Amino acid sequence: MADSQRPLREEVAAALRAATAELSTSSLGRLRHAATAALRTALLARRSRGGGGAAPEVEALVSAVRPLGQLKGLGMKLGQLMSYLELQLPPDLQAALSVLQTQSPAMPFERVVALIEEELGECAAPLLTHMRAEHVAAASIGQVHRAELPGGTQVAVKVQYPDIERTIATDFRSATLGTGMAALLMPGAEVEGVLAEVRRALLEECDYGREADYQERFARLYQTHPTLSVPPVHRAYCSRRVLTTTWAEGVDLEALLSANPSQRDRDRFGTALFEFYVGGLYRYGLYNWDPHPGNYLFAPDGRLSILDHGAVREFPRQTVRALATLSRAAQTDTYEALDRAFLGLGLVRAGKRYDFDATRSLVRSFYGPLLRDEVLGIEPAEARPFQSVLASKRKLLALDFPPLLLFVLRIRFGLMSVLSRLGARANWYQIERELANDALRDDARAAGQDGSSYASGEPSD
Repeated sequence: MADSQRPLREEVAAALRAATAELSTSSLGRLRHAATAALRTALLARRSRGGGGAAPEVEALVSAVRPLGQLKGLGMKLGQLMSYLELQLPPDLQAALSVLQTQSPAMPFERVVALIEEELGECAAPLLTHMRAEHVAAASIGQVHRAELPGGTQVAVKVQYPDIERTIATDFRSATLGTGMAALLMPGAEVEGVLAEVRRALLEECDYGREADYQERFARLYQTHPTLSVPPVHRAYCSRRVLTTTWAEGVDLEALLSANPSQRDRDRFGTALFEFYVGGLYRYGLYNWDPHPGNYLFAPDGRLSILDHGAVREFPRQTVRALATLSRAAQTDTYEALDRAFLGLGLVRAGKRYDFDATRSLVRSFYGPLLRDEVLGIEPAEARPFQSVLASKRKLLALDFPPLLLFVLRIRFGLMSVLSRLGARANWYQIERELANDALRDDARAAGQDGSSYASGEPSD
């Protein structure tokens, strides 16, 4: 099947790669970029909804996307979210935004070299000797260059933008960027709580030492998996602002789809992605909250490489148990099971009256196609099933839903959007059910041992 949007994405990517990053840390400068992007995006969307007009010129699309790429940090995250969540954006605009998953205006190579020398000291020279000056990706927190270690190992070197932590702190003082992110993640929710979680998560992403720790854990956890692969970390060439990992060969999601893969491969990749993002939470208490398509590659040998592990949250055992209980209750769909799950998760308070039917409708909308015991694909509309439920803020605000859990459940729909785009088919009901049941069984076995968290993060026996 031909990818009609590929030429457009390539033109937008070329325009972004040709630009140089000018990372503004001032509130005024960042607000100007955000306002420009918001205005141009809104105009393009409105023109498309009006119908009858020609498709927007590439120059107009670049002018809407480039300011988000210049912002880095929160602004670029917003663009990435809009590119793969089912928001009913015009196809050309969504295709242009998808370029932000891997490309944006980059910082000059001279600054990359200076930062690596500052961070790595004597280990910088052997890394820089065979490093390519042209970046291969420029993301929201840092950019990636290809290099070769002594001995010939090909590596990807991720280098953090200077002052990115300060720019993120500035962004969260901006109502334009902050509330925009909160609205995308959880429309109708209490903004301050969601913003606090997003701020914490983005600042955690700025610590590449933390990311290296999680990448090594995921590499151990999935080292024998038939489809998933996590590139090894090279610790001697890592610091808080530099991360060096083995180079992964492969193509992105759009290139894979252009090659029209078999249904068998679509299903295999889809179930592997579900197992990584959802299974990682249920099995190990680890949750990668950024499932956008720029974070994985489809390799020539049929494996799927997961590249980015900075957006990871670790959950205590009781939280995983409560989420697994809620999932099983949504599938059981009885008053007793749901009421018990609502109480266990803290959605409602014991002895306090609440609207059971509205709460049931809200929770079941989170799971959507996972509640049907049959092999099926995920339709685009099923990746946004709860938008109508959240049209009334009162339904959500009447509950005591912790913002962190809203955040977790909302990001699931990023995964649902990817699975829909991939065209994967599976019995998602049975996969979800098995993972939730395993989590509850493991929790029961572990009771009385550590009792609080997944301390080792290793597979259960």
